[in-house]
Amino acid sequence: MKTMVLWIGLVLMSSYAMAATPAEDLKKLIAEQWEFEMREDPLFATQTGDHRFNDRLPSVTVADEVRREAAIRGFVKRLEAIDRTKLGATDALNYDLLVRTLRNRIGEYEFKTYLMPITNPEGFHTDLPQWPDRVPLDNTKDYENYCARLEACNTYITQYVGTMRAGLEAGYTLPKVVLEGWETAVDAHIVDDPTKSLLYAPFEKYPDDVPAGDRARLTERGKKAISGSVVPGYRALSEFMAKEYVPASRDAIGASSLPNGKAFYEHRVRYYTTLNLTPRQVHDTGLSEVKRIRAEMDQVIAKSGFKGTFPEFVAFLRTDKRFYADTPEQLLKEVAYICKKMDGQLPKIFKTLPRMPYGVKPIPDFIAPKTTTAYYNQPAGDGTRAGMYYMNTYDLKSRPLYELEALSLHEAVPGHHLQIAIMQELPDVPNFRRYTFFTAYVEGWGLYSERLGMETGFYEDPYSDFGRLTYEMWRATRLVVDTGMHYFGWTRQQAIDYMAANGALSMHNVVSEVDRYISWPGQAVAYKTGELKIRELRAWAEKELGVAFDVREFHDVVLWSGAVPLDMLEANVRAWAAKVKKAK
Repeated sequence: MKTMVLWIGLVLMSSYAMAATPAEDLKKLIAEQWEFEMREDPLFATQTGDHRFNDRLPSVTVADEVRREAAIRGFVKRLEAIDRTKLGATDALNYDLLVRTLRNRIGEYEFKTYLMPITNPEGFHTDLPQWPDRVPLDNTKDYENYCARLEACNTYITQYVGTMRAGLEAGYTLPKVVLEGWETAVDAHIVDDPTKSLLYAPFEKYPDDVPAGDRARLTERGKKAISGSVVPGYRALSEFMAKEYVPASRDAIGASSLPNGKAFYEHRVRYYTTLNLTPRQVHDTGLSEVKRIRAEMDQVIAKSGFKGTFPEFVAFLRTDKRFYADTPEQLLKEVAYICKKMDGQLPKIFKTLPRMPYGVKPIPDFIAPKTTTAYYNQPAGDGTRAGMYYMNTYDLKSRPLYELEALSLHEAVPGHHLQIAIMQELPDVPNFRRYTFFTAYVEGWGLYSERLGMETGFYEDPYSDFGRLTYEMWRATRLVVDTGMHYFGWTRQQAIDYMAANGALSMHNVVSEVDRYISWPGQAVAYKTGELKIRELRAWAEKELGVAFDVREFHDVVLWSGAVPLDMLEANVRAWAAKVKKAK
């Protein structure tokens, strides 16, 4: 009997000793959640550098989304069971970021955003033709994986069609007005000759590591996949758009017209700003910022020597040939020069720089007419593909040269490339933190970066300085028109007129931007909200620390936790300032 008691006691002591700590539970959960994400979205996995699923595509039926929501709720429940008070500072931050991310996604599921998987300029249908630039294509195995994905395209696209059809039935559709011209992004991929497809490009020139003996086989497989899967998928999408989706899409432009629309838009504002703000607060901030920036614009006009009214100055900028490139190549060269000039200034204001470089490319023709002025694509997670700054060369008369400095500082350096490349190179953090994007932080940093040109030798003539203010005004008017259309009943024309009257964006860009906001409720209010917070924190730190303030250290603090909600960013900056003061 005593032996039995002793044995039971030893077992209990052993079990107690082996019980997982809260930190161990968190580490295990983070790993399991990341593995779930990799398996559920093989395209995302490829992007992060996980190549186990390079031959697969995600399954995107409504049933899949319901299943994913249940899994995410399960992860949150397990997180909530972990005693956060017993975690160290680093683990507590990981905990907070993961629970915030997953709760945000649950909110998205509750409002059924997956039933509207496209916006007017982008979605699965525009991402797919860009695969040749975004997936590994270095050897025979890579090409076999690429072919397997092409062969799965028909299923992939028709699954999305099914999801959008479910959206129609439930009242979740894009507004009809922003769908005008959808054919450009879809019908371009319905080709009679597979060699005319953008997806055929990898078969036109093979890398040296694909043996000559494999090339004919791979080329033939690629042609069959394009003709037998990609083209039928796009044809089914085109027929669905023409016969079902567009005719039944909603006439109202505001998110408030969706099921539970007011609450949905209120959620979007909180989701994208990461702050507990109301649409009214955002709207009023926008009105205030527009007034301030407009006064600065008037000062720059006076400095330029122009004799005339604000509308006349804007008309001058929109029509004078000196402000526009004659060829796409000229535009891209101007962009490349600006980027290289800023590269040389970075050490003055940044203590730590990423190792990953970036490049400049034109936006693909098939999406350029409906796409914004520029965008950035992040590097591959395995370091095999650089970041890329894409510039829109469509309709050159709508791409003024005086905007290029602000635009390039935002999209490349010190904006998106520098911030995202640093985030992907963060040491000793879970993978999810390298690829989690809080829009207010990421886009707020991009807009803040435009202003850093004032400290590094840019905006030296009044026209480029006006371009900087035009871009700042662009983001300020977003606060007004996004909330106006989606919450306060503004018409599309009201939004167009307001943006056109308060800045110097070309009318093509104004209309494209307003349609983007209509199709993507709330996203546009993040930029100015994030920039204002970063500027507020810098001004506070400069005052708090006085001569001990170091802008290079400040930028390290802002960047080297990766993308975080704005309230967490504020906590990080205040903790750093307290540490600096204590060390004085």
